[in-house]
This record gives sequence, structure tokens and C-alpha cells, in this order.
Amino acid sequence: MRRRFPRLSLLSKILLSTSVAVTVLFALTGELVLRHITQTMSDSLQAEVENSFQAYTSLFQSRADLLSSVSRLLASMNEVRLVLSTGDRATIEDTASELWSKVSDANPIFLVTDASGKVIASLGGVTTIPLDKSLQVVQEAARKFPQQSTGFLLQNGELYQISVTPVYVDSTHGQGLLKVLVAGYRVDASVVQRLKERTNSEFLVTTPGGVIVSTLNPRATDAVVRATASAPGSDRVSDGVLRYARLVTPLNDIAGKPVGEISILRSFEGAERRIASLYTTIILIWALAVSIGLGFTYLMARRIVEPVKQLDRAAAEVARQNYAIEVEVTSEDEMGRLARTFNNMCASIRQAREDLIRHERISTIGRLSGSIVHDLRNPLAAIYGGAEMLVDADLPPAHVKRLAGNIYRASRRIQELLQDLLNVSRGKSAAPEMCRLREVALAACDSLAAAAEAQGVGVSISIPSEIELPLERNRMERAFVNLIGNALEAMPQGGTVQISAVLERSSVVVQVEDNGPGIAPEIRSTLFQPFVSAGKRNGLGLGLALTRQTVLEHGGDMWVESESGHGARFKFRLPGAQVAQAQSLPA
Repeated sequence: MRRRFPRLSLLSKILLSTSVAVTVLFALTGELVLRHITQTMSDSLQAEVENSFQAYTSLFQSRADLLSSVSRLLASMNEVRLVLSTGDRATIEDTASELWSKVSDANPIFLVTDASGKVIASLGGVTTIPLDKSLQVVQEAARKFPQQSTGFLLQNGELYQISVTPVYVDSTHGQGLLKVLVAGYRVDASVVQRLKERTNSEFLVTTPGGVIVSTLNPRATDAVVRATASAPGSDRVSDGVLRYARLVTPLNDIAGKPVGEISILRSFEGAERRIASLYTTIILIWALAVSIGLGFTYLMARRIVEPVKQLDRAAAEVARQNYAIEVEVTSEDEMGRLARTFNNMCASIRQAREDLIRHERISTIGRLSGSIVHDLRNPLAAIYGGAEMLVDADLPPAHVKRLAGNIYRASRRIQELLQDLLNVSRGKSAAPEMCRLREVALAACDSLAAAAEAQGVGVSISIPSEIELPLERNRMERAFVNLIGNALEAMPQGGTVQISAVLERSSVVVQVEDNGPGIAPEIRSTLFQPFVSAGKRNGLGLGLALTRQTVLEHGGDMWVESESGHGARFKFRLPGAQVAQAQSLPA
């Protein structure tokens, strides 16, 4: 999240992650619920198909039982036996029709045959069974006589559910077969329509020769027949528009051989409609739940994020050094403890800052005192030395005049230093003025000429006279004095100091080099820090720090190049240099 959405707010990240999690959770839950409901409805549909099969079985079984019962009743009546024994067709038809109408209100077919299956009489419904030929079904049932046989008969494209009942009479040789009663119902549209009305299922009766009867429309019937022919064992079938659950049971003849089959079809339309409605309901519930969840998450996230925002704003104030800021503590949880810790931190920073300011003031006073002492040492030394020579020695007038001039310049230097100190205390600073760099360096050399002469140190200046740039003259002169003074202190037995400058585009690089012992390696990395000194009896360690600070405040930079035992070479760069019209300067 941090890498992919770095600019999103914390509240947006919480809402985004929560919405994704809630959406995925509800989507998975909805998918599982739909799968379960679909499976349940499929099982329910299968159960309905099986119930339809039970209804079919019950109807056909009741019809078979009725045929068998009526046939047995007729076969057991003495009046019927007497009529059958006459062999007269008209008498048999009249008597059987009267009795058949009393025991059955349906419209079955009823045939009386001899033992070979030849039809003697017929009554009941219209049939395509040939009456002038012996019935093969009677011959097949004869194998089971005296038991009654039931089954289905396929004759001339029509299907019948029949019952074959033998009629026996007593004779001198025992029971003798008198006639055979064949009773049956035609399996037609009224039968399957009655099943459909009872079960709300579709029924399709087929034989190897084609469709016998169907409750489907002709188009759907043809489509289902083709589908079942391509996948005979499948329990799912489609007519191109609707899908059905399918249960198939064979229709067996008297001998137990299948002559056709009946397919019980239960449409998925209602189940799919309920699933679609349920799917819509789940989507609506999902959307409502997600909306409520996101709304609740938004409210809770705001309660969490608001203290974080306050902490963020407070941290921004602290970054602007406003340590007086405080965060309101509104709870006792982690956020409340964090706010309290933040307030304590700000209080600690304020206290530490106040302590630091106090220490800094004291330190500033100490550094200022050290700077004053450092800057006053050389002028005071010049005044003290000159005065001492005037008091103790009888000097010629020229020498006295030179000493008086040194004392005057030293006292003027002290006056300038005090004026600079007064300006600093009042928040003022001298405005930069265009100065000839050579003049500034010569003034610094003049102030230390007596000391250099006493130590036997020669100072040479190789600065082009035409280089000028904006400087605070007094401060830059003191910077040269500090560098030359450090060189003098490093060479008590004499030596040389060379001051040079080179123009580089719009800046000038100044170099102050001596041939003294160089800089000790242990202080080289901290050379420009205050109070760092080595090899000096009375050094305060402020000269180089003040010099570098002066150079930095003029927009330049300062560095050192030195090897131990090979002298020191200080360089600094000052911007804004330009070439002025050459003037004659004192050597």
C-alpha cells in the first residue's frame, strides 16, 4: 500500500482496504450461498422428479391393479363361465359388456380369446389390435398360467397397459382352461396429461419406433428426443429453451422385455427464476451491507484518523519550531497515550530549548570575551611594547616618531574594535564597501610589522593592485591579521610569510603560506572550530574560527593545505572580485 498509493491519505487507505476486504468477503459468501442454494434447488428438483415418478408408478399400478381385479372377478363368476363356455360371440359380448360396465367406469378394451390367442369377442374402447389374428401376447402369458400376467403391449404404433387372465372350469380331469381374458388401457394423451396435472412435470413416452405421447409441444418434444438419443444416460436434458431434470423408467411387456420408456421431465425454469430472484436479493443485500459497512468504517476511521491529523498538524508546527503547540487528549487508548506523550515531548523540547538558549547566551558571552581578548592582544602588545621602549630607552627623534605612530595605529585599532563591538550589541553591522584587496592586506601587515621584524620573519605580498571587491574592511583586515599572526607564532626563530591572490572568473583566491613546522595531524580535522589550538603558549584557538566565519559571511569559503613539517598554506575564496583601474600603492 505504501509503494502503490504513496499520496493517498490514511483515511482513504483504510476505506480502500476495508472496501476491498468487505467486497471480497461478501462476494465469497454470496458465491457460497448461491452454490448451496443452487445445489439445494437441484436436489429439490430431483426429489420432485422422483415424486413425479412415484405418482406415475401409483397411477399405472392402480390401473394395472384395477385391470387385474376386474379380470379376476369376471373369471371367478359362474355366470361368465357359462357364457364363455357357449362360444357364442354375441352372447359373450352382451353379457361381458353388461358386467364390465358395472365394475369399471373407465374406457378400457376387453378381449376374450381362446388358449391360442384367437379373439372370440371384443368390447370397450377402440383399438388397433387385429382381431382376426391370434394374439402373441396370450401365447407369451400362457407360460405363466394359471398366474395372471400384466405388462405393456406395443401394437401398430400404439401402447397399451394390459392384463392377461386365464379362466378355468372344473372338469373330470381337474381344472381346464376355458378362455383367456385380455383387458387393457391405451396409453394416450389423457393419461400423461392427468400425470402432468398431478405432478407439474412433463412426461414423454417413447418406443424404438418413435414418440407415443408427450405433454411437451412438438418442437420441444423433437429437441428432447434428439438430446436423449445423443446422451441416453444423462439426467439433464434441454429442449433448446428450457433445461430439465430427467428420470427414465422402462416399460416392459408381459415377458419382462422393454418395449419403450417413459421420461419424467422437471423444468429448471421455476428454479432458475427463483435463483435469479434470490441472486438479485443477495446483490441488494450485499450492496446494502457493503454501504453500511463502509459507512460504519468511515465513521470509525475518522475517529481514529482525526487524532492522527491533529498530531500531523502539531508535528508540522514543531518542524516550524513552534514548541508551544499541544494536542488535545480525547481518550485513554493508544492514540490518547500517543497524544499525551507528544505533549510531554514538546514540553521537554521547550525546556531543553530554554536551557540551551541560556547556555548559548553564556557560551556566546564567553566566546565574545575570548574574541575581544584575541583581537585586543596584538594592539595592546604594540602599545605596551612601544610605551616601554619610550620609557626605558633614550631614542632618537625618528625612532620615537615611528614608535608613536605604531602606538597611534594600535590605539585606533582598539577604538575600531570597540566600535564594532558596540555595533554588534545594537544589531548593526558595517555595510560592505569596494576595497582594494592589496590595501587591506598591507594594513594588516603594517599592524604586525614590529612583531615580524623582532622575530626575523619576512612578509611578502603578491596581490595585484587592481583587484577590488565588496568587503567589510575592518573584519577582513582582522582576518589577515589572524592568519599572519598565526604564522608568526608558529615561527619564533624566523621564517617567511607569503601572501598572494589570483583572479578566477568573478572570484579571487587568496593564499597565506609560511614555511613553519606545519599543522599537527591531530587538530587538522577540527582546525576551524573554536578553542582548538596546538603549539602556542598563549593561543586561545579563536583566530582561525573567526577568520573562517568572516569569509563565510562574505559568501566565500576557506580551507587549508598543509603537510606536517612543510609549513601551512591557508586559502580562501571571495566572490564579487573585479579588476579596477590600476593605482600606485605603497610597497
